[in-house]
Amino acid sequence: MTNSTLNIQLQNQTSSNTVYAYITGIDASNGSFVLIPADGHSTYYPQSPSTVGSPLAVDCGIRLGTPGSSTPATIPRMAGGRIWFCINDTLTFLLNPGPGLVEPSVSNQSDPNYSKTWGFCEFTFNDLQLFANITYVDFVSLPIQLSLTNTSNAVQTVLGIPSGGLETVCSGLNAQNAVDNAGWNQLIVNSSNGQPLRALSPNTGHVMNNNLFAGYYDSYVNQVWSQYTSTNLNIDTQAQWGVVSGTVQNGLLTFPGVGTFAKPSAADIFSCSTGPFSAAAWPPANVAQMGNLTARIAAALNRSTLATNANQPDGESVGVYYQQPVTNHYSRIVHAASAWGKGYAFPYDDVGPSGVDGVAGTVSDGDPSVFTVTVGDP
Repeated sequence: MTNSTLNIQLQNQTSSNTVYAYITGIDASNGSFVLIPADGHSTYYPQSPSTVGSPLAVDCGIRLGTPGSSTPATIPRMAGGRIWFCINDTLTFLLNPGPGLVEPSVSNQSDPNYSKTWGFCEFTFNDLQLFANITYVDFVSLPIQLSLTNTSNAVQTVLGIPSGGLETVCSGLNAQNAVDNAGWNQLIVNSSNGQPLRALSPNTGHVMNNNLFAGYYDSYVNQVWSQYTSTNLNIDTQAQWGVVSGTVQNGLLTFPGVGTFAKPSAADIFSCSTGPFSAAAWPPANVAQMGNLTARIAAALNRSTLATNANQPDGESVGVYYQQPVTNHYSRIVHAASAWGKGYAFPYDDVGPSGVDGVAGTVSDGDPSVFTVTVGDP
C-alpha cells in the first residue's frame, strides 16, 4: 500500500521567473474536490458557492522559483488529478454551486485563461499506485516532463515534447493541410503577437467548430465496413472476455451476444466517446465489454490500422500507425515531435499489443517516493 501522502518536486526549466503551478483533483478518501494552496502542502476543499462563477476562497497558485529551481509540494491520495503550469501569469479557477470546479478551458474563447500560456499533466494517486501521464488529448502547449522515483530508487521518465515542440507540431499541421486541405491548420491558435499559443486536438477543434473534419473519415470507415462484411474482425480484449470476433451485418459491426457498432463519424472517432462509441448506445448488460471493444476499435481508427489488420491490437508495431492518407494526423505529428515518440494524443492512445511498450507516455509505481514534474525543457 502507498503512503497516505506523496512528495512532489515542481521544477522550473523555463526561461521565466514567473511560473505558477496548480494542483487539483478529487480526494480519494471522501470524493470531494481538493486543491493544494499556495504553500504547496496544505489542502483546500471548496464549499458550494451561492452563485455561478464564484472565485476560490483560497490562493492556490504555487509560485515556482527561478529557472533551474525545484519547488516541493505534498499531495494526499487523489483521483483525476492534474498539475497545471502557467507562464508569466496566473490561472483563474472558479466555482459553481455543488461545488463544481470550473477549470481553465481552451475551447471557450471567453474563458479568462484562454489567451494565457498554460498546460497540464494528469495523475491518479491511490492506495495501489501513482499513475501519471503527459497529455495532448486536448491540446499541445508547454513542454512538460515526468520523472517518478520509487523507494528502491528506480526511476521512470517521460520527456514529452521538447522546447520548440509546439512550433514543430504547428509546422506539421500546416504541412498536412497543404496536402489534403482537411482543416488541420485550423487547429493552430496564435497569440496576439502572431506566434503559436497552442495546437488543439481535432476533437477540441471540432468542439469549437462543428463543421471541422465533417465527412473526413467516411471513405476509410466505408473501406473498413466493406472489408468486414465477409471477413472476421478479431478483437483481443486483453481481459476476461478473451478474443471476440465480429462482422458487419445489416450495416452494423456486430459482435454476437455482445453488441453492435454503427458507422462512426470523424467526430466520433476523434472523441472516442460519441455516436456508436457512446455508453448510451451500448446494451446495458454489456457496458464493460462494449467499452473494451470501443477502446480498441477507436484506437485502430485513429491510427488507421483497422482495414489492414483483422487482429486488433495484436501484431502491430508503432511503425504501422498513421500510414494511410486518412488518419489522425494530429496524433501522428504530436508523436513525431515528442521525445521517444511518447505522449497521450487521443483518449485511447494507451491501447497496444500485449507485452509491448506503449506510446502513451505514462509512469506508474506501487511504491512511489518522489514525483518530479518539470515545465520547460531540461
